[in-house]
Amino acid sequence: MDRLLTLMLMLFCAACGAQPAPLMLGGARHETTVDGRDYVVYRKGNRVEVIRRGWAAPGEHARIRAAMIEIVPWLTGCDVLPSSIAGDSGEMRARVTCPEERR
Repeated sequence: MDRLLTLMLMLFCAACGAQPAPLMLGGARHETTVDGRDYVVYRKGNRVEVIRRGWAAPGEHARIRAAMIEIVPWLTGCDVLPSSIAGDSGEMRARVTCPEERR
Protein backbone atom coordinates (compact mmCIF):
# COMPACT_ATOMS: atom_id res chain seq x y z
CA MET A 1 0.00 0.00 0.00
CA ASP A 2 2.85 2.39 0.80
CA ARG A 3 4.37 1.79 -2.62
CA LEU A 4 1.09 2.57 -4.31
CA LEU A 5 0.68 5.77 -2.33
CA THR A 6 4.26 6.81 -3.13
CA LEU A 7 3.74 6.10 -6.83
CA MET A 8 0.50 8.09 -6.90
CA LEU A 9 2.17 11.02 -5.15
CA MET A 10 5.08 10.96 -7.62
CA LEU A 11 2.70 10.90 -10.59
CA PHE A 12 0.69 13.76 -9.14
CA CYS A 13 3.85 15.86 -8.68
CA ALA A 14 5.03 15.06 -12.21
CA ALA A 15 1.70 16.21 -13.61
CA CYS A 16 1.95 19.58 -11.91
CA GLY A 17 4.62 20.93 -14.22
CA ALA A 18 6.40 24.21 -13.54
CA GLN A 19 4.60 26.15 -10.85
CA PRO A 20 5.55 29.67 -9.79
CA ALA A 21 6.61 30.66 -6.31
CA PRO A 22 3.71 32.09 -4.28
CA LEU A 23 5.04 35.63 -4.85
CA MET A 24 4.66 35.13 -8.61
CA LEU A 25 1.09 33.78 -8.60
CA GLY A 26 -1.00 35.77 -11.05
CA GLY A 27 2.04 36.83 -13.06
CA ALA A 28 2.28 36.56 -16.84
CA ARG A 29 3.49 33.13 -17.96
CA HIS A 30 5.72 32.56 -20.98
CA GLU A 31 7.11 29.27 -22.29
CA THR A 32 9.97 28.63 -24.68
CA THR A 33 12.48 26.03 -25.80
CA VAL A 34 16.14 26.95 -26.22
CA ASP A 35 18.78 24.43 -27.34
CA GLY A 36 16.33 21.60 -26.71
CA ARG A 37 15.53 22.68 -23.14
CA ASP A 38 12.13 23.87 -21.99
CA TYR A 39 11.80 26.96 -19.82
CA VAL A 40 8.87 28.70 -18.15
CA VAL A 41 9.16 32.40 -17.29
CA TYR A 42 6.82 34.18 -14.90
CA ARG A 43 6.81 37.97 -14.70
CA LYS A 44 4.93 39.99 -12.14
CA GLY A 45 5.71 43.69 -11.81
CA ASN A 46 9.46 44.15 -11.66
CA ARG A 47 10.23 40.52 -10.80
CA VAL A 48 10.77 37.39 -12.88
CA GLU A 49 11.14 33.72 -12.15
CA VAL A 50 12.63 31.32 -14.70
CA ILE A 51 12.12 27.58 -14.28
CA ARG A 52 13.97 24.96 -16.31
CA ARG A 53 12.01 21.82 -17.04
CA GLY A 54 13.81 18.51 -17.22
CA TRP A 55 17.11 17.10 -16.12
CA ALA A 56 20.56 18.60 -16.73
CA ALA A 57 23.85 16.77 -16.73
CA PRO A 58 26.83 17.98 -14.70
CA GLY A 59 28.79 20.56 -16.66
CA GLU A 60 25.72 22.04 -18.37
CA HIS A 61 24.58 24.28 -15.54
CA ALA A 62 26.61 27.41 -16.37
CA ARG A 63 25.35 27.39 -19.98
CA ILE A 64 21.77 26.79 -18.82
CA ARG A 65 21.94 29.64 -16.33
CA ALA A 66 23.24 31.98 -19.04
CA ALA A 67 20.35 30.92 -21.30
CA MET A 68 17.87 31.59 -18.50
CA ILE A 69 19.15 35.15 -18.17
CA GLU A 70 19.09 35.70 -21.95
CA ILE A 71 15.49 34.56 -22.47
CA VAL A 72 14.00 37.06 -20.00
CA PRO A 73 14.35 40.14 -22.27
CA TRP A 74 13.33 38.10 -25.30
CA LEU A 75 10.07 36.94 -23.69
CA THR A 76 9.20 39.88 -21.45
CA GLY A 77 10.85 42.92 -23.06
CA CYS A 78 12.49 43.71 -19.71
CA ASP A 79 16.18 43.65 -18.77
CA VAL A 80 17.51 41.57 -15.87
CA LEU A 81 19.33 43.45 -13.11
CA PRO A 82 22.47 41.28 -12.71
CA SER A 83 22.96 42.12 -9.04
CA SER A 84 19.50 40.76 -8.22
CA ILE A 85 19.89 37.27 -9.70
CA ALA A 86 19.31 34.46 -7.21
CA GLY A 87 18.93 30.73 -7.69
CA ASP A 88 20.52 28.09 -9.84
CA SER A 89 20.06 26.42 -13.23
CA GLY A 90 16.79 24.84 -12.13
CA GLU A 91 15.01 27.91 -10.83
CA MET A 92 16.19 31.51 -10.96
CA ARG A 93 14.61 34.73 -9.69
CA ALA A 94 15.60 38.30 -10.45
CA ARG A 95 14.40 41.88 -10.65
CA VAL A 96 13.92 43.50 -14.02
CA THR A 97 13.73 46.98 -15.46
CA CYS A 98 11.10 47.47 -18.11
CA PRO A 99 10.39 50.21 -20.64
CA GLU A 100 7.47 52.46 -19.68
CA GLU A 101 5.05 50.64 -22.01
CA ARG A 102 5.89 47.25 -20.43
CA ARG A 103 5.21 48.23 -16.80
